[in-house]
Amino acid sequence: MLINQAAFSVIHTMRLYPCDRYSLPLPEGHRFPVQKYAMLRQRLELDATTGTPFAFIEPHAATDEELRRVHCPQYLGRVFRGTLTRAEIQRIGFPWSQELVERSLRSTGAAIDAAASALRDGVAASLAGGTHHAGTNWGEGFCIFNDTAVSAREMQDRGLVQRVLIVDCDVHQGNGTAEIFAKDDTVFTLSLHGEKNFPLRKYPSSLDVPLSDGTSDEAYLAALDRALEVSFSTFEPDIIFYIAGADPYEGDRLGRLGVSQEGLLQRDRLVFTSAVTNCAPVAIVCGGGYCNDLAMIAEIHAATMREAVKFEEQFAQISRK
Repeated sequence: MLINQAAFSVIHTMRLYPCDRYSLPLPEGHRFPVQKYAMLRQRLELDATTGTPFAFIEPHAATDEELRRVHCPQYLGRVFRGTLTRAEIQRIGFPWSQELVERSLRSTGAAIDAAASALRDGVAASLAGGTHHAGTNWGEGFCIFNDTAVSAREMQDRGLVQRVLIVDCDVHQGNGTAEIFAKDDTVFTLSLHGEKNFPLRKYPSSLDVPLSDGTSDEAYLAALDRALEVSFSTFEPDIIFYIAGADPYEGDRLGRLGVSQEGLLQRDRLVFTSAVTNCAPVAIVCGGGYCNDLAMIAEIHAATMREAVKFEEQFAQISRK
């Protein structure tokens, strides 16, 4: 059950922003597993019925003003009018539809709402998103708008934060995010990704950690631990956006890494522990996941949310400072 955010004021409850009720019509056999989002919400709703403190809240649709802080008006106009070129549509990987636009607006709005909630409560999550391939004037790789970039700019514009750390643990490099913030020292972009994986052209992040094909738990976690240490030693964020991709999983058909389900859970724990240690609230977005077993994708994402709840009191203490 979705609840109205304005009417919701329970303390120590993790706010989740699903947008799966907004349809994304795709042709039969399309390789993007859109069903995973409804499966994720359903798993977490079941957790909530057994006492896990989750609240499911309707996200707002990102506004034109919010989007224009990141994306150029000409690109936005082509998206809204349905006049994207054939090459642009091919680069995005989705057929254009009005439903696609609405879903993308809600997914971006969910990241904004999650960030605002994280600053209030310590941690919150969008049950979608991680659309890090969208750049200033392009969409790419199933990404229309860059949700974390739009949200970061919105939090800065509201005067709620100055310095933003984006911890991108999707298996694909966050080229769009890197391009958007290339000349902005108020945003630190960390990308831990497959070296030889998509995208072919990788824009330099503040810190890129390219991993060899087949990288498994020990090497993956050691690389992340070092990257977090470097990030926090050089940058003190007011908020962290955590792109918790399920695609480093060893069974992912597009991932090419060898990280186990337990390894991904340890990854989440590393990120949350670092956030708490450095007194930074966390807004989570899901990122990619392309395992043929959709239930596994949903479970990996669900485990991230459950792990965040375990840090609930520590995150709440951050929000009260």
